[in-house]
Formats: sequence, C-alpha cells, structure tokens
Amino acid sequence: MKELLQDSPGSKLFLLGNEAVARGVVEAGVSVAATYPGTPSSEVGDALYQIARESGINFEFSVNEKVALEIAFAASISGLRSFVFMKHVGLNVASDPFMSIAYTGVKGGMVIMSADDPSMFSSQNEQDNRNFAQFAHIPLIEPSNPQEAKDFLVEAFELSENEGVPVLFRTTTRVSHQRTNVELSPIRKTKTVGQFEHNSGKYVSLPVNARGLRKKLEDKMFRIAVSYGKGVLNRVENNGTPEYGIITSGEAYNIVSDVVQRNGLKVSILKLGLTNPLPRTMVEEFLDVNEKIIVVEELDPFLEAKVRSLVQSTERKNKVYGKLDDHFPSMYEFNYEVVSEGLDSIMHTNIPTKVSFELTKELPPRPPVLCPGCPHRATYYAMKRAVKMMKVKDPIYASDIGCYSLGFYEPFNEGDTMISMGSSEGIANGLSKAVDNQIISFIGDSTFFHSGIPPLINAVHNGAKYLLIVMDNGTTAMTGQQPNPGVSTPGVNGQVSIESVAKSIGVNFVRTVDPYDLGTTLRTMTDALKQDGVSVIVARRECAILRDARLRAQGEIHPYAVNQDKCSKCMNCVENFACPAFFISDGKIDINPTLCDGCGVCAEPYVCPFRAIEVRQNGS
Repeated sequence: MKELLQDSPGSKLFLLGNEAVARGVVEAGVSVAATYPGTPSSEVGDALYQIARESGINFEFSVNEKVALEIAFAASISGLRSFVFMKHVGLNVASDPFMSIAYTGVKGGMVIMSADDPSMFSSQNEQDNRNFAQFAHIPLIEPSNPQEAKDFLVEAFELSENEGVPVLFRTTTRVSHQRTNVELSPIRKTKTVGQFEHNSGKYVSLPVNARGLRKKLEDKMFRIAVSYGKGVLNRVENNGTPEYGIITSGEAYNIVSDVVQRNGLKVSILKLGLTNPLPRTMVEEFLDVNEKIIVVEELDPFLEAKVRSLVQSTERKNKVYGKLDDHFPSMYEFNYEVVSEGLDSIMHTNIPTKVSFELTKELPPRPPVLCPGCPHRATYYAMKRAVKMMKVKDPIYASDIGCYSLGFYEPFNEGDTMISMGSSEGIANGLSKAVDNQIISFIGDSTFFHSGIPPLINAVHNGAKYLLIVMDNGTTAMTGQQPNPGVSTPGVNGQVSIESVAKSIGVNFVRTVDPYDLGTTLRTMTDALKQDGVSVIVARRECAILRDARLRAQGEIHPYAVNQDKCSKCMNCVENFACPAFFISDGKIDINPTLCDGCGVCAEPYVCPFRAIEVRQNGS
C-alpha cells in the first residue's frame, strides 16, 4: 500500500476501486478519516490503516458509523478536511448526525462515502442510498470506475469546502471492487492541526438556529446545481441521431457503454457524476436535443423521477422510459443482459440480449461455511448439545451480523432472526417479553461494541431474560480482520474488556470459555441456561484465519486424520460438527490435510467418542 503515497503525477497504479478511493484521500489532503468496516467499503480502511502514519492522516476504526461520522464532522468544523466511509446500511446508523450536519454545514471539506451493495452480495438489504442525499438535501457524487473514484473524490472535497456543505459519495460493489490502471495527480499537503471557531448559532441544532440554516442549505444546493452542472463530473457522449438519448450514472454507465459500443447503437449518452442536485441546465439541453429519453440506473428510479418531473414541469414533449414503466427491473444489480433487454424493449433493435457461455459440467451448490478451525463452529456445536442435554424445548436463536451469522445454516440451524447490527439483543429483549421460550442470543465482539451494549443495559434495567453468547475471535473478521475496541493493537491506547462492561452494567452471571475446550464450554452453557435474567458467556478464541497464518509461517500446523481401524462411521463429525475439512470417499470418512488447520476440536470425545481422530503422521 505504500505505493499509494508516491507523489508522481502522471504515473499509473493498478488499483482496486477502494484503493483508488484511498489514493483520492491522500491527493485531497485529508487530515482525519474514520470508519466502521463493512463490505464493500472495507478495503478503503485496510489501505488507510497501512499508510495513515506515513501520510499524516489521523485514521481510526471507530466503534460504529455514528461515532465515525461525528469524529469527521468535528475535524471539519475545526478547518480540517475529513473523510468518513461505510457500507450502505452503516449510513442508517449514522443518519441522525448526518441529517443535522447538512443544516449546520462544514468548514473543512467533508465527504461521506456510502458503498451500496446491489444484489446483496454481503448485506441484509440493497437500499439505494442516493435517497439519503435527497432526504438530507446535500450534494451526491457517483463515480463509475476506479479512476473516477479517485478524481471525483478530490472534486467532492473541493465542492464541499467551497460551498460549506458535506458531500455524499456513493459507490457500489462493482465500482469498489473493479481494478484498473489509475493515473495519479498531485498530492495536496495535509494540515495536522485545526482551529475551532466558536459559532453556536451555526453548530447548535436548536430550532431557533435550524430554521435559518434550512433556507441557507437550499440556497447552497441551487448554487451547486448551476455551478457544477457542466464541470468535470458530467459529460455528454454524442453517438448518433436525435431520436434516443440515455441518461445514466455509476456502474450502470459501464454496462450501457458496453451494450452501445458492442452493438453500434446510434444513441447519445448523458453520463452524470453529480446526481443531486440534478444539473438541470445540462439535462434540459440534453432533452432539447434528444426526443426520447431512456434512464438507466441501478435500484431505485432516482434519476428517472427527477427527469420525468423536469419534463412535466417545463411542458416538454420528451417521452421518458425507465423503471417506472417496467422497461428495467427495480431490484438487483444490472448486467449486460438486463440492460440490453431493456434497451431492446424500447428501441426494438433486435440486439443480442445474452452473453452465451456453457459450463463443462454442472457445479455443485456451495453454501457459505465457517472456516476450518473456526472457534464459532465449536461454540455452535456446544450450544446445540447443551440445549439437548438440558431438554430445552423449542429455543429461539437471535443472531447478528458477522461470521457467526453462518450458524443459520445446517447442521447448526441456530439463527431464527437477524436484521441488523446488534439486533440479536434488541430482539432477545422483545422476545423475552412476548414468549416463554428460552432465548439464546449470539453476537460478535466487534458487533457487541458497535451496538450490543445499549440493549444489554436495557435488558438488565427492564428485567429481560436471555442468554447472550459473545463470540469473541479478537477481530472484525468477516470484513477482513480489522481491529475493534476489545483488541490490543499498535497505536491504540486502550483495550476494553467485554466481561468488565457486562459486569458494570449489572449482569450477575458472566463467564469466559475457550470454545476449543468443549467440556468446559458445555458445562458453562448448561449452567447459564438455568439462570434467571440475563446471563453472558464470552466464547473467546482467536480467529482461525489469523491463527493459521501465524502458525503456518512457523511451520506449526499439524493436520489430523481418521484412524480407520477405530472409526465406527457414526457420522457425527461429518453431519453435526461439519468441518469442511472432512470428506467421504469409498464409504470412509477422512480429513483433507490441506484444509485441516490442526485445531484438534474434532478429536475431543464430545465429537468423536471412539477417539478415531488423531494427529496425522507423516505420509499417512
């Protein structure tokens, strides 16, 4: 990542979209950056974490997105450029201050990046966060490739600083995760110390102040629509007749461009990078030249509604096509087939709508699984046994966002609810008031700090009854092993104890177990299931990815194998423990030595009562 710091304008780097964003942060002279990691934005933080100290950027992984945004805002009103970024659902968490800072405005440039996830590759929904820009009345900028991700981010800071307003910078999964050559620009010098100027009439959001600030915000947005409408963020590609024109933005532009170029379509394209406020003058000029307008965009008809409104309000005769008349779907990300079918339904071009390819053979289904050696597997396995041993009838499992959400899948089936960060506990609070079932809640260490503490306070205060399992693997694993407040890392002052937090809240039953020690874990779980009120078990064991990387470097991974002479073929290891290293060949159970990380949990009698699983001998 050090190459992101090179000050060599004109040279090129082969960058991921998110890495290009990190370079844009450097070029823009950002002083303070903060995030809570979430795919598809995670690589921005991974890059900044590595280069922050050398670049002079004060970067942190914050406890959640709301805190991250407030940190960036504080830096901005002190005159420093600041950047805060998150996945799309993270902006829900940060929306309270987000809506207010639109009114107060900013001093140093402040950009908020929302990485949306059409088709929900790693998310619980696919909300279109462009709506947040319209909701908050702030500018919205959308890049369509890594080069634009870098360049447009620098422009976003200029716009923010010139107009004194925060800017929403929206990427999507395909933009964040595509890779291409990116040409570098000069680096702006980073300020290290800001200066706060007292202005309570601006930064105190009382109604007496907010009413006046609301009018000023509208004035800013009008100026932006005029001043930036014909800048570098928007452009027209003239390709043909005045009959059809396409208005598009973001990743949808890439697909539109591909379809148009492959099939030689005679259609002009208005490619928008600034999508809120709508660059009205430029759009009107496009409407004047093209009779029929096709709006191509992913998810909501955000631009289409604006274009249709403009056509109607100005009494133009243009015909507008898009999602609202069912030419394009209103869900999931677009691809070549979706766009070409939509264009063909409008233009009747008879263009090929499918990119054909054939698989040599049918691929088997591959549901997501916990990694070999993952401590969460042992925790889920132990909990299922504990519930059975205690004869708990129809328990309800409230799960949360993270690796442990995979407990939903067979054979564990320990995920009845999961809607948002921290919801496992909020829902457990509610269920304990609504039903008589035993409630078991799962949450990760990072998620506990993010949004699990307030519902635990609520549970103690209001007398809820549930068992909380904090699955502490010492990292924010699913997004790429970022640190959290429970982890001691270089440059971080404090490590927060989950147990101490729970005890300070007033939880009486707080225990810590090592999931690899199935016997102790089982006994602790059965004890916890007997408790009234809230009980907390911290299941602590390092993430297998981190452990395995360290042990492999030291040559200390010792895989296991199945002793066929001892194996009874009871199938418990395969069907109930379900480590992906197990396989069946010619009716025999064995362990793939390239997958096995030598954790040894499967060798315990609670998994293999016949002691048939042993450390693999060389050559066996």
